[in-house]
Formats: sequence, C-alpha cells, structure tokens
Amino acid sequence: MTQPGRSGRNPVTWAIIAILLAVGVAGPLVVPLYARTAPKLGPFPFFYWYQLVWVPIVAILAFAAYLLTRRTSRGAHRAGQGRRDESR
Repeated sequence: MTQPGRSGRNPVTWAIIAILLAVGVAGPLVVPLYARTAPKLGPFPFFYWYQLVWVPIVAILAFAAYLLTRRTSRGAHRAGQGRRDESR
C-alpha cells in the first residue's frame, strides 16, 4: 500500500535523473582530462572542441532527465486520481 503523497516518487527513477544530470555537470569539470592542445580538430585545439562536444551531450542528457520527470509526475497524477475515485 502506498502512502498518501508518496506515489510517483520512484527512487530508482530519481537516481537515474540525478546520474544523468551529474554526468552533464561532471564531464566538463574534469579539467585534467582536456587540459591539452593535441589532438587538433582542424584549427581547434582539443581543449575547445572537447567543451563544444559537451553542449549537445548535456542537452540530450537534460532532455532525457526532463522526460523521466514528466513520466514520473504523470504517474503521480494518475495515482492521485485513482485514490480519489476509490474514496467515493
């Protein structure tokens, strides 16, 4: 039986969301990984194109986290409606 107000708060889903967002933040923060100039991609040193590659990656990770939160909130909304119908 679920507790009132706790439905839709699946800890596994929220852990996945946290991991997705943490990867998006931690990737560019690991400076020793990209604090170099070689290899170059055209005129751009590694330092620049590594950071530019993270822009679409973070966008995709954030969108995936958003979709998971939306799915979780929909489940909570549906569970709340089901409880109201049962009380009638």
